[in-house]
Amino acid sequence: MSAARRTLGFSWPALVGLAALAVPRVILHDLHVVAGGQPAAVLLAVVPLICWVAAVLWRRPPRPFLTVVVIGAVHGVLLAVGHQVLWDEAFGATAPRLGTFDPRAQEAILRVAAVFSSLVTGVLTGVVAGVVAAALSRFVTGPRRAAEHPVEEARCGPADARGTRPPHC
Repeated sequence: MSAARRTLGFSWPALVGLAALAVPRVILHDLHVVAGGQPAAVLLAVVPLICWVAAVLWRRPPRPFLTVVVIGAVHGVLLAVGHQVLWDEAFGATAPRLGTFDPRAQEAILRVAAVFSSLVTGVLTGVVAGVVAAALSRFVTGPRRAAEHPVEEARCGPADARGTRPPHC
């Protein structure tokens, strides 16, 4: 079992797949197919986050908050890549400017800022969704399967018949 699966409850391909659910919004926004504030834009922004939380509630990883923050961070990377690939389509001749100095230097600065902004946005989105997932996971009932949580099983011992563990776990 990989470290990601033990710690986060999902394999890396699954984490990337969950993060990729938000890619259509990036593409459609940068291509000006969907504008911010439209119902479609809201759905494209919110539905992936609901899927992240639902996946965590379904799989019940040992660290739901961390799992969703990692998904958000991967989303930030995908967001940054998408914005860089679609930069010219998104801005065209109306690219932002920083003044009168060399346009190539301006574009480089703005692209680096966009990458940083995308990464921060992804992580913060993961934090917000992670808080929701962690809070909701406290209310989900039913025993966790020990086979899905070998680290916890080794540290805390098996769960009792009701699926509960000692208070220190």
